[in-house]
Amino acid sequence: MSIYESVVTFFQSGGIFMIPIVCVLALGLAIAIERYLYLSSTRIKNQVAWKKIQTVLASGNMNEAMNFAEKSKCAISRIMSYGVASAKTSRRRDDIETAMEEGLMEVVPKLEKRTHYLATFANVATLLGLLGTIIGLIDAFTAISAASPAEKADLLSSSISVAMNTTAFGLMVGIPLLLLHSWLQTKTTEIVDSLEMASVKVLNSISEHARKNNSEAEAAA
Repeated sequence: MSIYESVVTFFQSGGIFMIPIVCVLALGLAIAIERYLYLSSTRIKNQVAWKKIQTVLASGNMNEAMNFAEKSKCAISRIMSYGVASAKTSRRRDDIETAMEEGLMEVVPKLEKRTHYLATFANVATLLGLLGTIIGLIDAFTAISAASPAEKADLLSSSISVAMNTTAFGLMVGIPLLLLHSWLQTKTTEIVDSLEMASVKVLNSISEHARKNNSEAEAAA
């Protein structure tokens, strides 16, 4: 028997509950792929933008920094735009920091979006497998109640084997989805940590620029 035939036989013998487990698997994989592509794209865009931001901030031109932040759509630029906008109206570091934290709070939910569904789908797949096994065992015991004593042992053995297929398949789906959830969470955390680190560096640059401007204004006065 080929691998394909074995898979088909395994799936067919599992009963009706194999279908919703497959649907859960398909939804989970779709979310995992979408999140992976989004997070990978976000990380690359942030790295490219950060190199440009460092150059702009080093020049001390806040207008140029603001223009770049408005044109760029990446996460780090959006956070920086909050800080630069606040720096134009307030010289206090706390105000600038609060504004950048607001920008970070706007970005983080987009990074974490839908990832938590993977853990939920993993639990659902496992529970569907257990439910399918229980329903299968109920049907098996109902069937053997009318069978002859000679047939009961063989019928019960084969029925239990079939009923266990849904539990096995539920675990086969649930475990990978849990691993994908953990992996994507780690990837998200790394991006958030890099945004927080970049935010602190941007804040320090803006504060240093504001301090120099104040010192020059006091010296001129």
